[in-house]
Amino acid sequence: MKVVAFNGSPKKEGNTYHAIKIVAEELEKEGIEVEIIHVGNKVIRGCLACDGCVRNGNERCVIDNDEVNEWIQKMKEADGIILGSPVHFSGIAGTMKSFLDRAFYVASKGMLRHKVGAAVVAVRRSGGVTTFEQLNNYINYSEMLMPTSNYWNVIHGTAPGEAIEDEEGTQIMRVLGKNMAWLMKLVQSGKETVKEPEKENKVFTNFIR
Repeated sequence: MKVVAFNGSPKKEGNTYHAIKIVAEELEKEGIEVEIIHVGNKVIRGCLACDGCVRNGNERCVIDNDEVNEWIQKMKEADGIILGSPVHFSGIAGTMKSFLDRAFYVASKGMLRHKVGAAVVAVRRSGGVTTFEQLNNYINYSEMLMPTSNYWNVIHGTAPGEAIEDEEGTQIMRVLGKNMAWLMKLVQSGKETVKEPEKENKVFTNFIR
């Protein structure tokens, strides 16, 4: 099994990376491969709201001058996905948000359904839970399965690497990694014995009549 993790921090080995790495170490102990992709230092423009990906139906965003389409295919091939972001003004870092909007819209027809997904956040002081909730919106919308930890998946630190001194935060990430590995194995073994629920086509309503 494989997990692909997206580091939304501009810093390659900042505290978001260390949060992901702690989770990854627990997954790797269970024989699960983890690939960490650095998103936060790239130039990624936001979604154009053009619906081109829906019309084309080719699992690709129409913007084709960055790595987003490559990352979408990595998400498709993975059994689990980790979304990691620092906190910028109590929200997801801008580049990460642009990537997620585009990738999850392309994937909105069921590509990520029943994959295991988790979010982690690194913060200096405040805004960690709001950012965590924003990341979870993508996971929830996609019918993914979400492992939990013993607190919200937020770790604290300012200078790169400082988060590993957050004793509670590091425990949260360890527990998350263990629970994620367990859930992934449950899903894998369950596919052989439990029938997957039938996918329903999305119903769209408009409140303007």
